[in-house]
Amino acid sequence: MFQRQLVKEKHDIESKHEPAGGISLQVEGVSKLYHGRTGAVQALLPVDLDVKPGEFVCLLGPSGCGKSTLLSIIAGLELPSSGQVRANGKLIQGPGTDRVLLFQDAALFPWLDVLRNVEFGLRQAGVPPKERTEQARHFLELVHLHGFEKSYVHQLSGGMRQRVAIARALALNPAILLMDEPFGALDALTRDRLQAELEEIWSSTRKTILFVTHNVREAVALGDRVLVFAPRPGRIVREFRITLPRPRSLENYQLMEQASEILAVLKEAMGEVKHGESD
Repeated sequence: MFQRQLVKEKHDIESKHEPAGGISLQVEGVSKLYHGRTGAVQALLPVDLDVKPGEFVCLLGPSGCGKSTLLSIIAGLELPSSGQVRANGKLIQGPGTDRVLLFQDAALFPWLDVLRNVEFGLRQAGVPPKERTEQARHFLELVHLHGFEKSYVHQLSGGMRQRVAIARALALNPAILLMDEPFGALDALTRDRLQAELEEIWSSTRKTILFVTHNVREAVALGDRVLVFAPRPGRIVREFRITLPRPRSLENYQLMEQASEILAVLKEAMGEVKHGESD
């Protein structure tokens, strides 16, 4: 999928590492209906969402609630069954380098070292060798991987692999980062460290970020807004604006109180589903 995004169009990348600021995103009545052997499955009910340039929005909910489906539609990897998505007012009709999607699996190329993994998208975009190496090194420093340029994937920890994936995405200079549970497979300590580093990167680049998670405290720690999804069929049931000062500690009592409030809404939404199934 990452390769398909890269070859879809050439990307004009700034040679002086000046990051593209975030752009707006408009999701208008987007739904998704899958047709399978056992019949139609409504994965996502119509969703309306406006995201401001540089906003950090977390999509929170259990597995199977349509979060990842919505991200794939925004990335241009899937077509909606209804509705449309616009990035900075421009209709999204397929993948584009203004949007980059990161998964839980870092999806690195094991036959390439760290530096060449980060350079990959720049090479596809036609950036000259000297310039792409300079840019790749810059973003590796940004994610604290200076000194690991010649390492291979099998030599890296899970957290380091995700850092490489983030560096590779940032090197393309997208305006929108779409992150699908990027820390879900990591241990708690590594996860906390990468959350802090991601917030640091976001603060310095001001890119628009949509971040999928099922971890309530992670959503509150990172997001300007948290959108709570209910499962089967997926839909947004509540929006929370997070106004706590940054950087946020997971142990902060205000954060934990906000997380408890959101968790109660999430449990209620899931309870409604179970109740409806038992009737």
